[in-house]
Amino acid sequence: MQRSAMGLIVAACVAAASASTMPARADGLEAGLWRSVQTPTLNGMAGPPRETMRCLRDADVNDLERTFSPVYGTTNSACEQVEREFTPQRLKWRLQCRGQLDMDVAGEFVFERPDRYTATIAAVSSMLGKTMQEVLTRIEAQRVGACQ
Repeated sequence: MQRSAMGLIVAACVAAASASTMPARADGLEAGLWRSVQTPTLNGMAGPPRETMRCLRDADVNDLERTFSPVYGTTNSACEQVEREFTPQRLKWRLQCRGQLDMDVAGEFVFERPDRYTATIAAVSSMLGKTMQEVLTRIEAQRVGACQ
């Protein structure tokens, strides 16, 4: 049950990351078709990269809070967002969950150009003070064209 709760949060964070954008303005990202490559490291062991494609519409790029915020929910744990920083070039957040399984999830997104961003999401789960799992996911995303 603990692994499924951690998996839910990590999956939600990676989903948010693959869909992540900023407002379509001078310092933001552009609406369109985006390719995202997520490369995970689980407990120090590199996993295979995963590529996703997503069409980001104007509504997605104009609502940073909704698009970039992690979606979370666990069984027997209470979660709260304990950090959020935003500039036109960067978004940083941190989520903590305490309960049967404790989790600390932090994300940082760097908006390099209107057609490219990178991100890092780190998640650590522990139980009774003992680390159970560490996941580090590096993300590179590139706008590849218009939505079809």
